[in-house]
Order: sequence, then structure tokens, then C-alpha cells
Amino acid sequence: MEKHQHEKKTLMVVLLTAITMLVEIVYGLKTNSMALLADGIHMGSHVLAIGLSWLAYVMVRKVSGNQNFSGNSDKILSLSGYSSGLMLLIFAIVILVEAVERWFNPVEIVYREAIIIAIIGLIVNVASAFLLHHDHAHSDHNIRAAYLHVIADALTSLSAILGLTAAMLWDIPFIDTVAALISSFVIIKWSIGLLKDSGKALLDMPSDGHEHGHHHGHHHHHH
Repeated sequence: MEKHQHEKKTLMVVLLTAITMLVEIVYGLKTNSMALLADGIHMGSHVLAIGLSWLAYVMVRKVSGNQNFSGNSDKILSLSGYSSGLMLLIFAIVILVEAVERWFNPVEIVYREAIIIAIIGLIVNVASAFLLHHDHAHSDHNIRAAYLHVIADALTSLSAILGLTAAMLWDIPFIDTVAALISSFVIIKWSIGLLKDSGKALLDMPSDGHEHGHHHGHHHHHH
């Protein structure tokens, strides 16, 4: 069954992300690296969001076995996707704010360590992305939301790596900020797309692919 496969994969990603988050936070505290700590906390927000996606699958499974449930269990996935999209939007705005703050108050960075952790984060996210990758036929808002969180995290890790490396090699600290700004704009665009699509599903509006044929009966011609 396809849904159960999503459920297992999502749980694996939750665990993977959670472990990485703990490692980052512990090392961040140990090395006094703000970048690490920030990345760990970001990871935490994704752990919450992807955990939500996993819970949604569990709920759908429980509900589909329950005869008393008369609702549409697929909506659970849209609802979870919507909530997750909202978290993604907040996440992006937080990065935006942080980047702007860094711009005005540059901080001393322990480059090597920060880069190593960012790379570990990136590897974990890429692995998670492979786990969560799904073909279009089996897509739902929930798996898409979890996938976007992982990709968003990979994007921020990548921008951190590029920014830190550039800052270390050519002493251009602001690349970090620029990369973070670009990442957050991309993530904002994704999360808004997700909110639109899952919101439409929640409101029983036809989604973009099935626009045609749903409209008859809605056109009232005024003479």
C-alpha cells in the first residue's frame, strides 16, 4: 500500500533529522558557534513539521480503518500540508530576519566547524530528500510539505556552506547574508504555493490540473 510507504519514509526522515538536530545543538553549545545552534534550531522546526506529516499519515491509516469516521480522510493530508506550509513560511521569514540582522551586526564565525556541520546537515537533508522523493502520481500535500521542508533545509545548509567558504577564502562575509536572503525568498515562494494548493483542496476548490469540467453549473448568465 502506497500510503504506508509514505508513512514509513516520513518517520525515517523525522528520526534522521532529529538526530542531526541534537548533534548540531550539542556541538553548537560546545563550540559556542551561533551558526550551528541556529542550524540546529532550524532543523528542529523541520522535525516538528515533518513529524506532523508523519502523524497525518498515522491518522489517515487509523481513520480509514474506522467505520464511524464519515469525513474525507485525504483532507487530513491537505490540512497537515497546509499547517506545514505555514511553518515553512515562518521559517523563511525567520531566516530573512536573521540575515538582515547579520548584515548589520557581523559576527565572528568559527569557519571550519560551521562548514563541517553545514555539510553534515546538507548530506542528511539530501538523503532525506531521496527518501521522500515521490513520483507525481502518489503525491499529496502532506508528502510534498515534508519534502519541501527537507529541500528548504538543504537549501539553507547549502547557502551556509557557500557563504562560509567564500567568507573564509576571500574574506567576503556578506555572501552568507546574500545566500540566506535568496534561500528565504525561494522558500517563501514554495510555501505560498503549497498553502494555495492545500488551501484549495481544503475548500474543495478544483486544483489547477482539473480546472476544466468543474465549472459547469456555476455560470449564471444574467440577461
